[in-house]
Amino acid sequence: MTFTQYVLTGLAVVCLLAALVYVRSARLRFRVVRLIDGAENRDVEAHSLAFSAFRKEAHSAIVYALLTPVAAAMAFVGSNGVAVVLGVMAIPAFASLWWARLSVRESRMARNRWDLERRAGEALEQEQLAPKAWAARLAPEEVPDFAGFEIGRVYQAGSGLMAGDFFDVHRVGPSRVAAVIGDVAGHGIESSITAFQAKYLLRVFLRQFRDPAQAFEELNEQLAAGDRHEEFISCAVVVFDTEAGTLRYASAGHPAFFLFQEDGVLPLRSTGPLLMLDPKAQYFSREIPMESGDLVVMYTDGLAEARAGDALFGEDRIIRTTERELNAPPDVLCKALLDAAKDHAGGVIDDDTAIMVVRRD
Repeated sequence: MTFTQYVLTGLAVVCLLAALVYVRSARLRFRVVRLIDGAENRDVEAHSLAFSAFRKEAHSAIVYALLTPVAAAMAFVGSNGVAVVLGVMAIPAFASLWWARLSVRESRMARNRWDLERRAGEALEQEQLAPKAWAARLAPEEVPDFAGFEIGRVYQAGSGLMAGDFFDVHRVGPSRVAAVIGDVAGHGIESSITAFQAKYLLRVFLRQFRDPAQAFEELNEQLAAGDRHEEFISCAVVVFDTEAGTLRYASAGHPAFFLFQEDGVLPLRSTGPLLMLDPKAQYFSREIPMESGDLVVMYTDGLAEARAGDALFGEDRIIRTTERELNAPPDVLCKALLDAAKDHAGGVIDDDTAIMVVRRD
């Protein structure tokens, strides 16, 4: 074989190797394209970049695949002039082969980067959904229906990421239904976890103890026994007894809520200190007759403390708004209270706000 034949044969081998490497790189990049296409939230920009990289690799693979048989044929049947041209092409062919080894690694890096970005996106999505998931447990959009009662509720998240307000309605006996509303001081995951614990421990204790004050004492002893010295909870419980025709309530440092009856409005004020301040704190309850049509309005401090400058929305506005909408369905009344507080505060309430209305049929 002549020197030219050796050169062209070597060129054919180099072109073949380059074609194989670029084919492999193109396959890897095409997999990235398919992964992006199959993603739930398809990123158009990422798809364009990935497909552009795939197209370049595929183009290089085709070019070197075509040059391989040409160089091989010219090694034996070509003219010297063509052989010189093809021989010169050995320079970029060797360079491409050198860079092609990096192309496969870059393709793998692109795949790994896409995987990392996808996982980071999923983690961010979960982080964004977490506050909503907690709020749905602490202040559910739906509450059970109980014969003999109309129940309305509304929850407005404040500026914090995690909810600290909670409410609950559940049956605690054949003729008794308990309504609970509470607020954990502060914001963030720790306050939200404490609210979750308080809500579901109260479910247990209100079934165990007929008197809500006893349930508070047990709950307070359990929660105050930990090392969370900077946390405290305001909470109110009303137990409606349809058989006795009464309501029994207890309030652990919670803002006054109201019983609207035919002959006027009765504020139901605190009957004990905030929870988690003193593990040995004592609470007591009060029992009041409740007639058909009587209505209880419960709320967290975000409602009463909605501000317009230094002026709070306050108890008087809560009473006046309720009296205007007294015959409205409880859900409508809850929304009217929230809208009135928003209007007073200029459209925004910074604190979490929960409102619950219970009317006896």
